[in-house]
Amino acid sequence: MGRALFIPVSIAGGFAGGIVGKKVFEAVWGVIDEEEPPAPEHRDIDLAKMTAALAIQGVVFTVTRGLVEHGMRVGFYRATGRWPGDEAPEPK
Repeated sequence: MGRALFIPVSIAGGFAGGIVGKKVFEAVWGVIDEEEPPAPEHRDIDLAKMTAALAIQGVVFTVTRGLVEHGMRVGFYRATGRWPGDEAPEPK
């Protein structure tokens, strides 16, 4: 039951995490280069620069999403007393 109640919270947090991740990436890229980051749909770009932009973007979005999701789960747990997910990683 707790996991079902968490679904709307997770969806809202996903949107919020995406917005925060975009802002963080824009700030990080602004330190690296004054131009907008090259994207795959651009024709005349430096492939090394595009690769760096995509790698940085991936790291920023993954870390931001993980932090936001974990924070939402902690908040949900504090509000309901139920942890929405596994409490620890599976042992190998």
